[in-house]
Amino acid sequence: MNNQATLDRLRDLKLVGMYQAFETLLRLPLHQQPPADELLAQLTEAEHEYRQHRRTQMAIRAARFRYQASLEELHYGPGRNLDKTLVLRLADCRFIDRAENIFLTGSTGCGKSYVASALGYQACQLGYRVGYHNLIRLIQRLQLAKADGSYQREMSRLERQHLLILDDWGLQPLDQNGRLALLQIMEDRHGKAATIITSQLPVSKWHDYIDDPTLADAILDRLTHKAHRMELKGESMRRKQSLAAEK
Repeated sequence: MNNQATLDRLRDLKLVGMYQAFETLLRLPLHQQPPADELLAQLTEAEHEYRQHRRTQMAIRAARFRYQASLEELHYGPGRNLDKTLVLRLADCRFIDRAENIFLTGSTGCGKSYVASALGYQACQLGYRVGYHNLIRLIQRLQLAKADGSYQREMSRLERQHLLILDDWGLQPLDQNGRLALLQIMEDRHGKAATIITSQLPVSKWHDYIDDPTLADAILDRLTHKAHRMELKGESMRRKQSLAAEK
């Protein structure tokens, strides 16, 4: 079998990583091409890396992040109160395995959602399933799912996510159905999966936000049991970026 036939077979078998690597190696002078055992090792590694990259990109698309973010691009400037030591400790995403939650609080524009997105991106790159949701839109979708009979399927999908990110917690009030849905989400995840919450409200105000003492106790007991807290400060990052763009 000649080289072109081999390339055709690799393409037919959808071994894209191997195809691309073999095509590149064929461009090398003969004296630089590796022996058979090394060639096989390189092609196998190329296919593995291609598939891993493809899985990561699919996971990122499925997560629907608010921002394309990276932990390496976080700013730890004075006055932000972003704990670099804690962020670096969380970067291995073992907090997900330990079912630990993260609370990111602070005023609008201070970077809560970006930090949450960066942690979510990191989790996708390490092979975890992640879902990013605006809290109120998620509750509304679950209410529609109740009406069309797909509620349990939606809840099961949320439960399967290793990391659930709930953005804009506290911006709009919850009704009773929303509170009950939130309780079920937290019950399903308690001790098994991790949740990140971003909120303009300090954690001390979350009980009042839920506005039902019994359900608030139940929800927050499950959320705060094992949680890391970061209260971001400083002026709006969006405003700073806007002013910088105008200069």
